[in-house]
Amino acid sequence: MPISIDACVAQHQGDRREQQDRVAILPHPRGGGVALAVVADGMGGHAGGLLAAQQVVHTARDNLERFSARSESARVLLESSINEAHMLIKASRFINEKDPHSTAVMLLLQPGKMSWAHCGDSRFYRFRGDSLIFRSTDHSYVAQLVVQGRVTPEQALVHPHRNILLTSLGGVEAPKIAFGEAEDLQAGDTFLLCSDGLWGYFTDQELAWVIDGASSAREASELLIDRARAMGNGDGDNISLAILKLIDAPPAISGAAGSVSSLAAKSAK
Repeated sequence: MPISIDACVAQHQGDRREQQDRVAILPHPRGGGVALAVVADGMGGHAGGLLAAQQVVHTARDNLERFSARSESARVLLESSINEAHMLIKASRFINEKDPHSTAVMLLLQPGKMSWAHCGDSRFYRFRGDSLIFRSTDHSYVAQLVVQGRVTPEQALVHPHRNILLTSLGGVEAPKIAFGEAEDLQAGDTFLLCSDGLWGYFTDQELAWVIDGASSAREASELLIDRARAMGNGDGDNISLAILKLIDAPPAISGAAGSVSSLAAKSAK
């Protein structure tokens, strides 16, 4: 059976001089009901962050093309994509004389299973209706304060040090990678991957309400960007997001290949 998803990628430059985020939804070239979503938020001055974010998506695409869902681990695919991109970003600074860095968040969808990995403060969300099932924890100074109970999630949104990262791709140290997966997928489950230029303006519940109330992934993307732009008040960051909603969620099929039927719409404002 195929996996049917209503999916959309969207970006806005915000009030920055250039767009340094990159986002993509990549179907496996051989089908098999496999697709990979990626969001990367580049950092490092003019063009440096852009190059870093592009490297994340390029590396993920290359690794997906060689990935065999029947014989290979989703965790190995995701973690190797992040680690390889990290090494290539580090190497690029000697060629380009820049200091590029990037975050990364990735979601791999397979029949009956989803796997995710991230490094930095680009986020992965899983919603069921208007309820949050899961949200990744940022690798940031303020996120650690929340975990320690020293600030509330609401205070974290406006904390003066909310942009300080504890790890990223391209840094001196190897990136710290968080990984997770689940097999309890249901029709209507929705996944959001986004940079901090989006989530910085919303609570988890607000994101759930907007996405659940929209008629499609494209409409949800447009609503979220419009509201983030309004709240940015002339000082908004780059915005990038990918929304994937399961129209049906067949169980894993042993020994047979399905296909991804993606109702994909791209929205760039």
